[in-house]
Amino acid sequence: MPPIRNLWRRFTGLVDLRDYIDVDAAAVNIRDNIAFRGPNIVILFCAVVTASVGLNVNSIPVIIGAMLISPLMSPIIGFGLALGTNDPDLLKHSLKHLAIMVGISVLSATLYFLVSPLDMVHPTELLARTNPTIYDVLIALFGGLAGILEISRKEKGTVMSGVAIATALMPPLCTAGYGLATLNPTFLFGALYLFFINFTFIALAAYLGTKYLGYKMVVSKDVLKQTRRKWMFAFLLIAIIVPSVISAISVVRENNFTRSVNAFIMENKNFARSYIYDYRIVNDSIATVDVYIAGEEPDSAAYNSLYLSAAQYGLQPEQLHFHLDAAYQAHTQAALDENELVRDIFRTHEEQLLDRDNEITRLRNMVDSLTIHTQKEQMPVADIEAEIRAQYPQITDIVLAQSAEDKQQFVAILTTAKRKDLKADDLQRLQAWLQVRTGASEAIVIQR
Repeated sequence: MPPIRNLWRRFTGLVDLRDYIDVDAAAVNIRDNIAFRGPNIVILFCAVVTASVGLNVNSIPVIIGAMLISPLMSPIIGFGLALGTNDPDLLKHSLKHLAIMVGISVLSATLYFLVSPLDMVHPTELLARTNPTIYDVLIALFGGLAGILEISRKEKGTVMSGVAIATALMPPLCTAGYGLATLNPTFLFGALYLFFINFTFIALAAYLGTKYLGYKMVVSKDVLKQTRRKWMFAFLLIAIIVPSVISAISVVRENNFTRSVNAFIMENKNFARSYIYDYRIVNDSIATVDVYIAGEEPDSAAYNSLYLSAAQYGLQPEQLHFHLDAAYQAHTQAALDENELVRDIFRTHEEQLLDRDNEITRLRNMVDSLTIHTQKEQMPVADIEAEIRAQYPQITDIVLAQSAEDKQQFVAILTTAKRKDLKADDLQRLQAWLQVRTGASEAIVIQR
């Protein structure tokens, strides 16, 4: 027992904070930085514009910069301090200025996205702020604890910068502004839900920190008023804790469901004579998953096999919605190979395939008007073919052509192995390389 007791004493000595904190100075500092006036107005505006631009162009460094300069953390910490010290004046002051900051942030972001000339094809950074996960809950809670400890320290460090980046208060508000500008409820309510999670758990962490660090309570000489104040703050504390717990449970369930669905899909990617080519998770009142099947339409035995497999991952039959738009009823017992399954998927996109074929025909007609130069002194065709094959081994056939008149247009027609087409980036890179390699003013790459 003595060794264990000594070890415990050493541990408590290491985590003892009494000699490193100044709660009186910290309380004054928190109160002085809550008000939305003076520099905070300009700083908030700069943070909104910076975050909106970063989200607009999918730039993570710019978004991080907006997190660092955002003043939204101060009223939230003030709200937590008010709960911990039973200070009604500080509570009203914090909520008032937080509401003003949130309102101005959302409206400013809305105006920005209404006038922004940038068109986002893949708004990945915006989408990342619409679906909170359990990690957001943990980050907000422990980030808030680190924040209140940093504010309470006598010697300030750089912790608040890390807390500002981790908790990410400004990007969700700007995402909500984007949802309002585009009238997209997914972005609007998803982002506001993420901000609510961050707010509640940061405030809860600040409350716990003020209690643990021993911030001075605000005491009223009026006993009746003091009793009423205690009841009011108890109610507010419950109003914060209960939604926080419910949100955390909801986020955990969604994450568990997503993980189970991913595992189920991976195990049953190919089953019987069918193939799962896509799926989509829908988190409504009851979480469900839309499963898209190609190939032969499953029979009752195949469905039973899927339901049994789903049950192993905690998925109920009513949570699985199968879509058979790309499937067909089998008339023979011939086994389907992978290529046939892929062709089944392509049959649902006949118009796209027809447009692509028309484009290839147009380009081939253009190539037919060009003269192929095979003489080494005019164009090192063999060398270029060898260099292309060395870069992209999946290419099985190459046809090179150059304009007969000014030799300023060079065309390459490529044939690749099945299901090994070059990606768009590779095609652009090859086109730029050909232009430099041949000295032509224009290089065209066609993939068959």
